Amino acid sequence: MKGLVIKSTGSALTVLTEDSITRECHIKGNFRIRGIRTTNPVAVGDHVEVETLNDGTNWITAIEPRRNYIIRRSTNLSKEAHILAANLDQVLLLVTVNHPVTSLTFIDRFLATAEAYRVPVVLVINKMDLMTEEEKVTADEWKMLYEDLGYRVVEIAATNPDDVQRVRTLLQDKVTLLSGNSGVGKSTLLNALFGEEKTRTGLISTSHDKGMHTTTFSEMYRFTDSPTHRFTAIIDTPGVKGFGGVEMDKYEVSHYFRELFQIGRECKYGDCLHINEPGCAVITAVEQGRIALSRYESYISLLGDADESKYR
Repeated sequence: MKGLVIKSTGSALTVLTEDSITRECHIKGNFRIRGIRTTNPVAVGDHVEVETLNDGTNWITAIEPRRNYIIRRSTNLSKEAHILAANLDQVLLLVTVNHPVTSLTFIDRFLATAEAYRVPVVLVINKMDLMTEEEKVTADEWKMLYEDLGYRVVEIAATNPDDVQRVRTLLQDKVTLLSGNSGVGKSTLLNALFGEEKTRTGLISTSHDKGMHTTTFSEMYRFTDSPTHRFTAIIDTPGVKGFGGVEMDKYEVSHYFRELFQIGRECKYGDCLHINEPGCAVITAVEQGRIALSRYESYISLLGDADESKYR
């Protein structure tokens, strides 16, 4: 029978099968998807085939082709990758200017990966109610930077009912991945969206000003009160500390930075890596302020991940 993976704890998977029953499923130890080496061969959002054996156990026997997915290196200096979720309509990337600070490099790495797999991203700047005036200026600068690149940016306070309703509107009729660093307010927002405690909220670690992990596995939550009665769901994942690039050729990395791709067409050489090549239009644009320095530095950082010799 066919089913949809709605929860992954690493050791077990929960599948909503076509008969509207949730079943705990297993996968064989050697189950792998051809061409992708990942720590989790099956991810939340996957459409799968399930077989029930005579002893009552359920086994995933096949995965339908994925429309898209979001993938990251599982650890630094590792060839292993981890799929956050599959078959997505969009991502809500929750970020904060302070407590904790989301780095622009993290944002850019995430956006580049989403570009690579053609997954739309809405950047959501949270905790506006807790910001100083200086921090609000920074938030507005972030908003301007990414809106100029064509991304949708929303500023919210997850404790504000009006802001929560704005987010609900963004989610309508879509399967959405909710992601971001630990401590940015994913659990608080999720609780507010559903009006009940779907997940535990956590405190910020004062020693490192980093969020404490409160979600330890990935799970899909469905909105059953959708006005259009179409499938609307959000996938919550554990907080992501870093975001390592994977499956990128070094000559394609700039393609996933919108402004670099556009301006890079003017470079003297078609295979320009925008590092120190003569006639590089990208370097000129950075020097002239037409490309944000933070974006260029994020590109150089991600370009380093594309060097496979780094992981040998």
